[in-house]
Amino acid sequence: MKCHLKFALISALVSTVSAFSPNSQNIRSTALKMSASQVPEVKVGDKIPDVIMMQGQANYEKPVGVNLAELCKGKKVAIFAVPGAFTPGCSKSHLPSFIDAQDELKAKGVELTICVATNDAYVMEAWGHTSGGADAGIMFLSDPEAELTRAFGLAIEGGILVRSKRYSLIAEDGVVTHYFSSARESSDTWAPNVLAAL
Repeated sequence: MKCHLKFALISALVSTVSAFSPNSQNIRSTALKMSASQVPEVKVGDKIPDVIMMQGQANYEKPVGVNLAELCKGKKVAIFAVPGAFTPGCSKSHLPSFIDAQDELKAKGVELTICVATNDAYVMEAWGHTSGGADAGIMFLSDPEAELTRAFGLAIEGGILVRSKRYSLIAEDGVVTHYFSSARESSDTWAPNVLAAL
């Protein structure tokens, strides 16, 4: 009896220790990454998800919720997402390409350009203001819970902040008509490549 009791105590102790070991945390982390990647990547013909994005306001006012599906309804919209506001590639290349292309996009029938990242709404508002993007007419929306990012199958899981893979798309009346992935080259998602396809 004592032998069985000792064995049970040792088994319980080992399982408790292993539950908090770095290896088990890595296993859980890997499982989380794998489950997120099982969502199919967005493609032409998909609908814009019914998710609430957050739009920062001037003077640090409370951010406002924006239903993305409603916003895109009845419009031709360009949406581009970046891994992070104020980061080098996003600030030096991706965002400026869309700032410079606003007139050409409008000439192609694009009524609204939206920049998305998982940074909070205050950061997105500040980036839009300081970059000149907001003045150019680009709408900066935060995906704070990565709902859109995950729905599109483009989440980079891990760490404190879930980030979005870089992409661009065109949607008409809430349906994706063109999709541009950064899987091959980041520049495939920049405005000149988008314009060439329209």
